[in-house]
Amino acid sequence: MLPSNLKRSLLLSALEIVAVIISLIGVTLTIRRNMWCWGFNFIACALYAYFFFTIKLYGETILQFFFIVMNVYGFYYWLKGKRQDHDIRIEPIAKTTVVAQMGLAIVFGLIFGLILKHFTDAAVPMLDSQLVAFSLLATYWTSRKHIATWILWIFVNIIYVGMFSYKEVFLTAGLYAAFVGLAAYGWWQWEQVKQKQMAHS
Repeated sequence: MLPSNLKRSLLLSALEIVAVIISLIGVTLTIRRNMWCWGFNFIACALYAYFFFTIKLYGETILQFFFIVMNVYGFYYWLKGKRQDHDIRIEPIAKTTVVAQMGLAIVFGLIFGLILKHFTDAAVPMLDSQLVAFSLLATYWTSRKHIATWILWIFVNIIYVGMFSYKEVFLTAGLYAAFVGLAAYGWWQWEQVKQKQMAHS
């Protein structure tokens, strides 16, 4: 019989591996503007919600539930656009909107961080909360098909690599390092699609 602590460690390791694989599939499908991305992302969020809770990253745990809601919204919004245009079109976003929404993300992150700091035993409350805020914003931009989502994801994921390395969950840190590269590729890929759409219109 294996000790209970070892069993739990092996279970979490297996869970992290599965979550990493499904997350990579989900992001790859998002870059390809494939509707299946939302299903894979939904499953990845559910797995990571439990995983993050076990390592006391409560902001990330709550974030996964927001992601689940955004996955449902994103699926609906993409499906609606596909029915109208027979393709998933890239949409522009005004610079003033970007600044305003990022400002709101900072304020939300600060308030959420103070709540985590004073009412929980969260490991890194302020950093965790800001990453949550900007991840939510990036996910919203993804659902609205704004290219800016990939630029924001690049910066957010770089910081995530540092946080997960600090928490010694190196497989997840490696996943987010891969996300940096995938986000850069997604930015380039969506720019190509945007240019084609502009040429056709």
